[in-house]
Amino acid sequence: MQFQFNGMYYSFTTTQLIVAAFVLVIVVGIAVAAYVEHRRTKTLALRDRFGSEYDRAVVSHGSKREAESKLADRQTHVKTLEIRDLGIVERERFVTEWHTVQARFVDHPRSAVTEADDLINAILEARGYPQVTFEQRAADVSVTYPRVMENYRLAHGVAYRLGKEEASTEELRTAMIQYRAVFDELAQPFKPTVQKSAA
Repeated sequence: MQFQFNGMYYSFTTTQLIVAAFVLVIVVGIAVAAYVEHRRTKTLALRDRFGSEYDRAVVSHGSKREAESKLADRQTHVKTLEIRDLGIVERERFVTEWHTVQARFVDHPRSAVTEADDLINAILEARGYPQVTFEQRAADVSVTYPRVMENYRLAHGVAYRLGKEEASTEELRTAMIQYRAVFDELAQPFKPTVQKSAA
């Protein structure tokens, strides 16, 4: 079989064409396998990092690819923020305020839940998270504290509802427990994720 390319004629045997096609199929197969493995690794890393936030993003955005893109955008955005640890004096002040709010729950559960929400917002501001909508703030916080995001969202939902309707004593109690879990995480020194290097 003869082909012309740039004015020159090339001659190939059937065997050479079969070998070339076979090599091309192998190269394409390797490229596809590498891409699939890359996607799988990325998915596992995001699922491991974000936990239930990953599943929430998939449901919210309708596809894994879109959710993963949005989660990666969150990570990029948070890198631009100046998030910092609380100083020792700040931490002690917030711990004291938390104990006051928690003690107030017995006699005034509704106001204690609202104050707990305000206290979490104050800690986030002190840590460097910007004052934005709750959803944006939750997205920002989820990058560093994904394990308490469900607690944060549920507790905030109860606190938000308090201005509009009644919440049961059990809902208020649960919200305080959830806020406690969030508070405990936020009041601790930041522990950066350790990346293991390949040996």
